[in-house]
Amino acid sequence: MKNKFGFILIKPQLGENIGASARALKNFGFKNLLITNPRDGWPNIKAKATSVGAFDILKKTKVLNSTKFAVKDFDLIFSFSARKRDINKKHISMIKFLKILKSLKSNKIGLMFGPEASGLSNYDLSFSNYIVQIPSSTKFKSFNLSHSVFLVCYEIFKINNYKLLKQSSFTKNLGKKGKLTQLLTLLESNLERINFFKPPEKKNSMITNINNLFYRMEPNDKELRILASLIGSLGKNKKKLNWHLPPKPSKPISINDKKTKI
Repeated sequence: MKNKFGFILIKPQLGENIGASARALKNFGFKNLLITNPRDGWPNIKAKATSVGAFDILKKTKVLNSTKFAVKDFDLIFSFSARKRDINKKHISMIKFLKILKSLKSNKIGLMFGPEASGLSNYDLSFSNYIVQIPSSTKFKSFNLSHSVFLVCYEIFKINNYKLLKQSSFTKNLGKKGKLTQLLTLLESNLERINFFKPPEKKNSMITNINNLFYRMEPNDKELRILASLIGSLGKNKKKLNWHLPPKPSKPISINDKKTKI
């Protein structure tokens, strides 16, 4: 059960926090740790020092160079923040997060955490299905990275350990994030071909908005295949769609029209 969870640290700055996060995973029986672009490089001697007895988790940690590749093997992505973010995503409480986990059966779940100084960027969040707000005092909402990981590990462990995470008859048949990533890469390539990204300096924000749209949809494998066919056809058809002009209504035929034969 616990192996279906992956903890993703985006651009962690301090090796000590990576090590402490690995220790938190081992405390509660989790194994899968992924990191992207650690500031101080990898492997990191400070991470080893703070991991204490969890060096085996550090040795198996996957190091990737982008959020896109970090999420690709998961069915659902939950991002964690201590504050509400100004982005068009489903913001949920920790209680709601745990309820969603109870409804899932065999989905692989990615749990994403941002860098210590700034948290997750809007680009990182665009790959999420949900943003989970960690409850805290309104006077001070900033969490240490490893503390956030520890809290989430504990909450999942608690419901699992007390058999509240029961196998449900309902399973979300979601498509793997890797397939969606490939589809979005194809879409971006085809949009580049028709010179869609205008002005060029807005391309990154436009891609973030497109990511938000598709990741919010949570398509299953069948829907992904349909979308892939549609997007593939877009690449073959050089004709641009005119979204602004509605089709002209055809002139109705009147039975009183002398030219009309009935």
